[in-house]
Amino acid sequence: MKHDSPEKNPSGFVVLGDFVPSIIQEIRYHSTYNFIGERIDGYEEPCALLTIEAARALKSVSNELLVQGYRLKVFDAYRPATAVKHFVLWGIEDTDIRMKPYFYPELEKQELFKKGYIAGKSSHSRGSAVDLTLLDMKTGKELDMGSPFDLFSPLSHPDCRNITDEQFKNRMILQDAMVRGGFEPIFCEWWHFMLKDEPYPDTYFDFPVSATYLKR
Repeated sequence: MKHDSPEKNPSGFVVLGDFVPSIIQEIRYHSTYNFIGERIDGYEEPCALLTIEAARALKSVSNELLVQGYRLKVFDAYRPATAVKHFVLWGIEDTDIRMKPYFYPELEKQELFKKGYIAGKSSHSRGSAVDLTLLDMKTGKELDMGSPFDLFSPLSHPDCRNITDEQFKNRMILQDAMVRGGFEPIFCEWWHFMLKDEPYPDTYFDFPVSATYLKR
């Protein structure tokens, strides 16, 4: 298949579930249970895609955590620029706040951009960022991190101490493993990590989230 520009070329990407079979996936932006309340543009299939380099690093993290009794659960990975545009256009639409009670109860939606929770350009679009949590293999449940994925609140900041010691410990289990694996956290989301040595630091890709597209 011919790709007319680097932004449309998925040749440096893999389907994460093929590369790391032990991961669990709940691709929120392919569903309606997200901060907008509808499937996000560009999410054609409920699968996680990542650059080969990020997937390789995440596989090492997964192997380490499996020994400790945890599986990785991924909410989002590569995110097309089209999806980010959907976020921005939603931000301009003042009246659409249907998901406010669930994802940003303390904030006005315009504050989500000002406070850094949503960006006009996302590191996810460069293909080496991932949103994830841990699942306890003994209980089959997610670890309690003190706030749910995509809760836009100071409670979700990785260093927040307005949570229990156990919740903070759970965050650090995830963060320590990801940092050892070559990923970097960000200040406002305990679930978000970026590959430190990302292969495409200046390219914002815009092909669909689709295993079918990747394998053409």
